[in-house]
Amino acid sequence: MRKLADALQAVAATLWVGGLWVVGFVVAPVLFSTLPDRAMAGLLAGKLFGLIAWIGIGCALYLLLFRWARYGAAAFRQGVLWLLLMMLLLACAGEFGVQPVMAALKDQALPKQVMESVFRDRFAVWHGVSSGLYVIQSLLGIALVILLSREK
Repeated sequence: MRKLADALQAVAATLWVGGLWVVGFVVAPVLFSTLPDRAMAGLLAGKLFGLIAWIGIGCALYLLLFRWARYGAAAFRQGVLWLLLMMLLLACAGEFGVQPVMAALKDQALPKQVMESVFRDRFAVWHGVSSGLYVIQSLLGIALVILLSREK
């Protein structure tokens, strides 16, 4: 059973961090450079960012439970646990804090696209906040992968 839990830890970390990097730094730029309609590219990218946020939340919960089960209270003295908590916090802040604000701005802009409305500047600020949270989470993900690889 211990080997299965270890394997699931590796899979969860790989899925989450790999997903962050692929969605944010490969797929989203391709959508915006390929699709002629930026609104459609934004809609698809937003769906993918929401999906990877939920994947991250699920993976984080497994990884935190794994750390707690394996190390008990000693897990709180390990950098991995704190990285996981920070990444989870960033994923939740983006998904439950920033994204609803951006969605509300899009709704208020209707029937226009938000970037063609009076809400453009506010949306751009919140988009910047969202992007910043995502980049920080992605960089922390690299640190997580490195720390987990050193535990072997």
